[in-house]
Amino acid sequence: MNLKGRHLIDPGDFSLSELDSIFSLAEKMIENGEEFSQICKGKILATLFYEPSTRTRLSFEAAMLRMGGKVLGFSDANVSSAAKGESMADTIRVISSYADIAVIRHPKEGAPRLASKYSDIPVINGGDGGHQHPTQTLTDLLTIKMLKGSISGNTVAFCGDLKFGRTVHSLIKTLSRYPDNKFILISPKELRLPDHIKHMLQNEANMEILETEDLESIINSIDILYMTRIQKERFFNEADYVRLKDSYILNRSKLRDSKKDMLVMHPLPRVNEISYDVDDDERAAYFKQARFGVYARMALMASQLGVNINA
Repeated sequence: MNLKGRHLIDPGDFSLSELDSIFSLAEKMIENGEEFSQICKGKILATLFYEPSTRTRLSFEAAMLRMGGKVLGFSDANVSSAAKGESMADTIRVISSYADIAVIRHPKEGAPRLASKYSDIPVINGGDGGHQHPTQTLTDLLTIKMLKGSISGNTVAFCGDLKFGRTVHSLIKTLSRYPDNKFILISPKELRLPDHIKHMLQNEANMEILETEDLESIINSIDILYMTRIQKERFFNEADYVRLKDSYILNRSKLRDSKKDMLVMHPLPRVNEISYDVDDDERAAYFKQARFGVYARMALMASQLGVNINA
């Protein structure tokens, strides 16, 4: 598959066969990273982070450095020319002269797509508001493929903030494209999955969906449990956040009735929604997930840059 020069703004920008080509390359990188340690020598990644990030930004930087490339950018909008009023269009036009590929995280939905329209280099959406987070989706799908063997045929439960959780929105849309998956949506009524996404899943993708507020009653039927934090930064009213923040806390005792091969996933960071006593359980996959994220981003950028992967 030729992904050279392509943007990734939404997971739907790539076909399933194109996604599979990224995962196949990522698996090769996991098996023998040294073979790929210089494939991006002379290439520069620009990281434009208008919103705080630890894992996504450092994962992208690690991915480029592991392939022999270099990184420039900023991690705070206040140290960029955006603080002076520079438009996204102007910023990306300038950055296109400095770098070979760019990743953008922005609090406003649609900002990375706008940037892609003015960019001469591939643009990757590193997360835009409560909208999409496509490289987290690549990370999640690679994790499922590596640990479950198949992205298809799983009962996947999403638990926590399904309203504002961009990782959930991206992943659930993409999983609906793979056959024989079923979804369980676990959240307080105030944080349910947006209606437009449910409508798409039920009417366009013909997905089987169960909505509930009770995790424990259905945990024995889950193949993959995708936990999310209640995001304080998405609330306008702090009282609402305080009321909802402890809605779901997964601990070891709640795992007693779950399948032995169930995966517990989380995009991180966590607050208190997964107790530390779960970390040593064989079902805990979230730190492996973070590791796989580096390889997913390596494979993505190598494909977009069109580098010689046999170098």
